[in-house]
Amino acid sequence: MMKQLFGKWSAIAKESIDRAAIVAKLLCLLHVTNTYIFSPTLVYGPSMLPTLNLTGDVVLSEYVSHRLGKVGPGDVVLVQSPENPRKMITKRVVAMEGDAVSYLVDPSRSDRSRTIVVPKGHVWNQGDNIYASNDSRNFGPIPYGLIQGKVRCRVWPLDGFGSL
Repeated sequence: MMKQLFGKWSAIAKESIDRAAIVAKLLCLLHVTNTYIFSPTLVYGPSMLPTLNLTGDVVLSEYVSHRLGKVGPGDVVLVQSPENPRKMITKRVVAMEGDAVSYLVDPSRSDRSRTIVVPKGHVWNQGDNIYASNDSRNFGPIPYGLIQGKVRCRVWPLDGFGSL
């Protein structure tokens, strides 16, 4: 009788350990995918209007392209803010190192423009809504190392599903 009871408990314990191992592997896979490959990211604010909504969109961001140097003008990227390192900002790459950029210094007040050449190892990022964006026009070229990911597509709201 004792031997049968021990056999049942042994089988239950083995199955529990096997299932726990599967769950642990799944959690490890999710962690690696979310940290190093791609993840959904909530972005909001007026700086990327009309491309992204003021009240927020969920975008799919991937974390491989920028490490391989596959970011270029026109790409929407996630950038660690040069003003507040705990904050992520979403901007469009306008120019790469060596490119000349002309921009309006204060578009809401004047037509005065400036032209600069983006230094080596930097990119020039701007929001699509130049009237409400704190971007390279305010804090200058951004070091390439601050780029954290490349936005691939908007996944929420559903009516706006698709590429950027």
